Amino acid sequence: MWVWEQLKQSLNKVSCASIFSRHTLPSNIVKKTSVYLLVVSLALSMSDGDYDYLIKFLALGDSGVGKTSFLYQYTDSKFNSKFITTVGIDFREKRVVYKSNGPDGTAGRGQRIHIQLWDTAGQERFRSLTTAFFRDAMGFLLLFDLTNEQSFLNVRNWMSQLQTHAYCQNPDIVLCGNKSDLDDQRAVKTESARELAEKYGVPYFETSAASGENVSHAVEVLLDLIMKRMEKCVDKSWIPDGTVRSNGHNTTDLTEPRDPEESKCAC
Repeated sequence: MWVWEQLKQSLNKVSCASIFSRHTLPSNIVKKTSVYLLVVSLALSMSDGDYDYLIKFLALGDSGVGKTSFLYQYTDSKFNSKFITTVGIDFREKRVVYKSNGPDGTAGRGQRIHIQLWDTAGQERFRSLTTAFFRDAMGFLLLFDLTNEQSFLNVRNWMSQLQTHAYCQNPDIVLCGNKSDLDDQRAVKTESARELAEKYGVPYFETSAASGENVSHAVEVLLDLIMKRMEKCVDKSWIPDGTVRSNGHNTTDLTEPRDPEESKCAC
Protein backbone atom coordinates (compact mmCIF):
# COMPACT_ATOMS: atom_id res chain seq x y z
CA MET A 1 0.00 0.00 0.00
CA TRP A 2 2.90 2.35 0.68
CA VAL A 3 4.08 2.10 -2.92
CA TRP A 4 0.54 2.45 -4.28
CA GLU A 5 -0.12 5.63 -2.26
CA GLN A 6 3.21 7.15 -3.32
CA LEU A 7 2.44 6.36 -6.95
CA LYS A 8 -1.00 7.96 -6.78
CA GLN A 9 0.36 11.07 -5.12
CA SER A 10 3.18 11.35 -7.66
CA LEU A 11 0.92 10.81 -10.66
CA ASN A 12 -1.20 13.78 -9.58
CA LYS A 13 1.74 15.96 -10.65
CA VAL A 14 1.46 16.14 -14.42
CA SER A 15 4.94 17.51 -15.11
CA CYS A 16 6.85 14.85 -13.22
CA ALA A 17 6.14 11.64 -11.34
CA SER A 18 9.34 11.47 -9.32
CA ILE A 19 8.71 8.26 -7.46
CA PHE A 20 12.03 6.81 -6.51
CA SER A 21 14.25 9.88 -6.43
CA ARG A 22 12.44 11.09 -3.33
CA HIS A 23 11.66 7.81 -1.60
CA THR A 24 13.47 4.60 -0.75
CA LEU A 25 11.64 1.52 -1.97
CA PRO A 26 11.23 -1.23 0.66
CA SER A 27 13.61 -4.15 0.07
CA ASN A 28 10.77 -6.68 -0.06
CA ILE A 29 9.20 -4.76 -2.97
CA VAL A 30 12.50 -4.50 -4.83
CA LYS A 31 12.85 -8.27 -4.68
CA LYS A 32 9.38 -8.70 -6.14
CA THR A 33 9.96 -6.83 -9.39
CA SER A 34 7.02 -8.46 -11.16
CA VAL A 35 4.62 -7.23 -8.45
CA TYR A 36 6.08 -3.74 -8.62
CA LEU A 37 5.75 -3.62 -12.41
CA LEU A 38 2.09 -4.61 -12.09
CA VAL A 39 1.51 -1.76 -9.60
CA VAL A 40 3.18 0.73 -11.95
CA SER A 41 1.08 -0.51 -14.87
CA LEU A 42 -2.13 -0.06 -12.87
CA ALA A 43 -1.08 3.41 -11.78
CA LEU A 44 -0.31 4.52 -15.30
CA SER A 45 -3.71 3.33 -16.49
CA MET A 46 -5.26 5.92 -14.18
CA SER A 47 -4.06 8.83 -16.30
CA ASP A 48 -6.69 10.46 -18.50
CA GLY A 49 -7.12 9.17 -22.05
CA ASP A 50 -7.25 12.53 -23.82
CA TYR A 51 -4.68 11.50 -26.43
CA ASP A 52 -4.35 9.28 -29.49
CA TYR A 53 -1.18 7.39 -28.57
CA LEU A 54 0.78 6.67 -25.40
CA ILE A 55 4.49 6.40 -26.23
CA LYS A 56 7.05 5.21 -23.68
CA PHE A 57 10.71 6.16 -24.05
CA LEU A 58 13.56 4.99 -21.84
CA ALA A 59 16.70 7.04 -21.17
CA LEU A 60 19.83 4.93 -20.70
CA GLY A 61 23.49 5.54 -20.02
CA ASP A 62 26.11 5.56 -17.30
CA SER A 63 25.52 7.38 -14.06
CA GLY A 64 26.31 11.08 -14.32
CA VAL A 65 25.92 11.50 -18.09
CA GLY A 66 22.96 13.87 -17.58
CA LYS A 67 19.89 11.72 -18.27
CA THR A 68 17.73 13.40 -15.63
CA SER A 69 18.77 16.91 -16.68
CA PHE A 70 18.20 15.99 -20.34
CA LEU A 71 14.61 14.88 -19.66
CA TYR A 72 13.95 17.86 -17.40
CA GLN A 73 15.16 20.20 -20.15
CA TYR A 74 12.85 18.51 -22.66
CA THR A 75 9.70 18.58 -20.51
CA ASP A 76 10.20 21.89 -18.67
CA SER A 77 12.75 23.77 -20.83
CA LYS A 78 14.82 24.34 -17.71
CA PHE A 79 18.21 23.22 -16.43
CA ASN A 80 18.58 22.21 -12.82
CA SER A 81 22.15 21.46 -11.79
CA LYS A 82 21.08 20.39 -8.28
CA PHE A 83 19.62 17.03 -9.21
CA ILE A 84 20.91 14.11 -7.17
CA THR A 85 21.63 10.68 -8.61
CA THR A 86 18.46 8.88 -9.71
CA VAL A 87 17.59 5.97 -7.44
CA GLY A 88 16.00 3.05 -9.28
CA ILE A 89 13.56 4.49 -11.80
CA ASP A 90 11.78 7.80 -12.38
CA PHE A 91 9.68 9.30 -15.17
CA ARG A 92 8.48 12.54 -16.69
CA GLU A 93 5.62 13.27 -19.08
CA LYS A 94 4.84 15.58 -21.97
CA ARG A 95 2.02 16.01 -24.49
CA VAL A 96 2.89 16.82 -28.10
CA VAL A 97 1.13 16.91 -31.46
CA TYR A 98 2.70 14.72 -34.13
CA LYS A 99 2.06 15.33 -37.83
CA SER A 100 3.24 12.72 -40.30
CA ASN A 101 4.06 13.61 -43.89
CA GLY A 102 2.11 11.86 -46.63
CA PRO A 103 3.57 10.45 -49.88
CA ASP A 104 3.15 13.85 -51.53
CA GLY A 105 4.98 15.62 -48.71
CA THR A 106 1.89 17.26 -47.21
CA ALA A 107 1.38 17.11 -43.46
CA GLY A 108 -1.30 14.73 -42.26
CA ARG A 109 -3.77 15.11 -39.42
CA GLY A 110 -2.18 16.04 -36.14
CA GLN A 111 -2.12 13.19 -33.62
CA ARG A 112 -2.07 13.83 -29.89
CA ILE A 113 0.83 11.97 -28.32
CA HIS A 114 1.32 11.44 -24.60
CA ILE A 115 5.03 10.76 -24.08
CA GLN A 116 6.30 9.07 -20.95
CA LEU A 117 10.05 9.47 -20.57
CA TRP A 118 11.45 6.92 -18.14
CA ASP A 119 14.68 7.85 -16.41
CA THR A 120 16.87 4.94 -15.29
CA ALA A 121 19.65 4.77 -12.73
CA GLY A 122 23.02 4.14 -14.34
CA GLN A 123 24.61 2.34 -11.39
CA GLU A 124 25.24 -1.37 -11.70
CA ARG A 125 23.37 -2.18 -8.47
CA PHE A 126 20.10 -1.03 -10.06
CA ARG A 127 20.65 -2.89 -13.34
CA SER A 128 18.32 -5.81 -12.55
CA LEU A 129 15.51 -3.37 -11.80
CA THR A 130 16.00 -1.04 -14.77
CA THR A 131 16.35 -3.83 -17.35
CA ALA A 132 12.89 -5.00 -16.34
CA PHE A 133 11.56 -1.86 -18.05
CA PHE A 134 13.40 -2.44 -21.36
CA ARG A 135 10.77 -4.65 -22.97
CA ASP A 136 7.92 -2.26 -22.17
CA ALA A 137 9.65 0.76 -23.77
CA MET A 138 9.01 1.64 -27.41
CA GLY A 139 12.14 3.73 -28.00
CA PHE A 140 15.44 4.46 -26.30
CA LEU A 141 17.54 7.57 -25.69
CA LEU A 142 21.07 6.31 -25.12
CA LEU A 143 23.26 9.03 -23.59
CA PHE A 144 26.97 9.32 -22.94
CA ASP A 145 29.07 12.17 -21.59
CA LEU A 146 31.26 13.96 -24.14
CA THR A 147 33.64 14.85 -21.31
CA ASN A 148 33.91 11.24 -20.10
CA GLU A 149 35.50 8.78 -22.51
CA GLN A 150 34.58 5.75 -20.38
CA SER A 151 30.88 6.56 -20.68
CA PHE A 152 31.37 6.55 -24.46
CA LEU A 153 33.17 3.19 -24.39
CA ASN A 154 30.31 1.77 -22.33
CA VAL A 155 27.83 2.56 -25.10
CA ARG A 156 28.67 -0.87 -26.55
CA ASN A 157 27.63 -2.51 -23.28
CA TRP A 158 24.34 -0.63 -23.27
CA MET A 159 23.70 -1.66 -26.87
CA SER A 160 24.29 -5.27 -25.89
CA GLN A 161 21.82 -4.89 -23.01
CA LEU A 162 19.22 -3.52 -25.40
CA GLN A 163 19.66 -6.36 -27.86
CA THR A 164 19.08 -8.78 -24.99
CA HIS A 165 16.21 -7.14 -23.12
CA ALA A 166 14.35 -4.83 -25.56
CA TYR A 167 11.15 -5.74 -27.42
CA CYS A 168 13.15 -6.92 -30.43
CA GLN A 169 16.77 -7.26 -31.55
CA ASN A 170 16.64 -4.04 -33.54
CA PRO A 171 14.78 -1.44 -31.42
CA ASP A 172 14.59 2.26 -32.25
CA ILE A 173 17.47 4.10 -30.57
CA VAL A 174 18.86 7.64 -30.70
CA LEU A 175 22.44 8.10 -29.49
CA CYS A 176 23.17 11.39 -27.72
CA GLY A 177 26.57 12.80 -26.77
CA ASN A 178 25.52 15.04 -23.88
CA LYS A 179 27.24 18.09 -22.31
CA SER A 180 28.25 19.60 -25.65
CA ASP A 181 28.38 22.99 -23.93
CA LEU A 182 31.55 21.88 -22.07
CA ASP A 183 33.68 22.05 -25.19
CA ASP A 184 36.88 22.82 -23.28
CA GLN A 185 36.50 19.52 -21.38
CA ARG A 186 35.61 17.37 -24.39
CA ALA A 187 37.14 13.89 -24.34
CA VAL A 188 35.18 12.26 -27.20
CA LYS A 189 35.63 13.40 -30.80
CA THR A 190 32.54 13.98 -32.93
CA GLU A 191 33.95 11.74 -35.66
CA SER A 192 34.38 8.81 -33.25
CA ALA A 193 30.82 9.15 -31.99
CA ARG A 194 29.40 9.34 -35.51
CA GLU A 195 31.35 6.26 -36.56
CA LEU A 196 29.91 4.30 -33.64
CA ALA A 197 26.38 5.50 -34.45
CA GLU A 198 26.82 4.45 -38.08
CA LYS A 199 28.06 1.06 -36.94
CA TYR A 200 24.81 0.47 -35.06
CA GLY A 201 22.67 2.26 -37.65
CA VAL A 202 21.24 4.84 -35.25
CA PRO A 203 20.93 8.66 -35.42
CA TYR A 204 23.47 10.66 -33.43
CA PHE A 205 23.12 14.10 -31.83
CA GLU A 206 25.39 16.17 -29.65
CA THR A 207 23.16 17.62 -26.96
CA SER A 208 23.33 19.93 -23.98
CA ALA A 209 20.90 19.66 -21.11
CA ALA A 210 22.21 23.03 -19.90
CA SER A 211 21.57 25.04 -23.07
CA GLY A 212 18.88 22.80 -24.59
CA GLU A 213 20.88 22.22 -27.79
CA ASN A 214 19.36 19.38 -29.84
CA VAL A 215 17.43 18.02 -26.84
CA SER A 216 13.97 18.43 -28.35
CA HIS A 217 15.23 17.49 -31.80
CA ALA A 218 16.65 14.18 -30.54
CA VAL A 219 13.33 13.22 -28.92
CA GLU A 220 11.38 14.32 -32.00
CA VAL A 221 13.54 12.13 -34.24
CA LEU A 222 12.97 9.15 -31.94
CA LEU A 223 9.22 9.81 -31.92
CA ASP A 224 9.21 9.96 -35.72
CA LEU A 225 11.01 6.58 -35.90
CA ILE A 226 8.45 5.04 -33.55
CA MET A 227 5.44 6.45 -35.40
CA LYS A 228 6.75 5.26 -38.75
CA ARG A 229 7.35 1.79 -37.32
CA MET A 230 3.78 1.75 -36.01
CA GLU A 231 2.42 2.83 -39.39
CA LYS A 232 4.23 -0.08 -41.04
CA CYS A 233 2.72 -2.48 -38.51
CA VAL A 234 -0.77 -1.12 -39.12
CA ASP A 235 -0.35 -1.86 -42.84
CA LYS A 236 0.13 -5.57 -42.03
CA SER A 237 -2.04 -8.17 -40.35
CA TRP A 238 -0.22 -10.96 -38.54
CA ILE A 239 -1.51 -14.52 -38.40
CA PRO A 240 -0.52 -17.14 -35.78
CA ASP A 241 2.16 -18.91 -37.82
CA GLY A 242 4.08 -15.65 -38.32
CA THR A 243 3.32 -15.26 -42.04
CA VAL A 244 2.24 -11.80 -43.18
CA ARG A 245 -0.85 -11.04 -45.25
CA SER A 246 -0.59 -7.57 -46.78
CA ASN A 247 -3.43 -5.10 -46.13
CA GLY A 248 -5.30 -7.68 -44.05
CA HIS A 249 -7.08 -9.36 -46.99
CA ASN A 250 -8.01 -13.02 -46.69
CA THR A 251 -6.01 -15.38 -48.84
CA THR A 252 -5.40 -19.10 -49.10
CA ASP A 253 -1.87 -18.62 -50.47
CA LEU A 254 0.06 -18.51 -47.19
CA THR A 255 3.62 -19.05 -48.31
CA GLU A 256 6.54 -19.34 -45.90
CA PRO A 257 9.05 -16.47 -45.71
CA ARG A 258 11.89 -16.86 -48.16
CA ASP A 259 14.39 -15.82 -45.50
CA PRO A 260 14.24 -16.86 -41.82
CA GLU A 261 15.00 -13.26 -40.88
CA GLU A 262 11.66 -12.21 -42.42
CA SER A 263 9.78 -14.14 -39.75
CA LYS A 264 11.19 -11.95 -36.98
CA CYS A 265 9.22 -9.11 -35.48
CA ALA A 266 9.53 -5.95 -37.57
CA CYS A 267 7.63 -3.79 -35.12
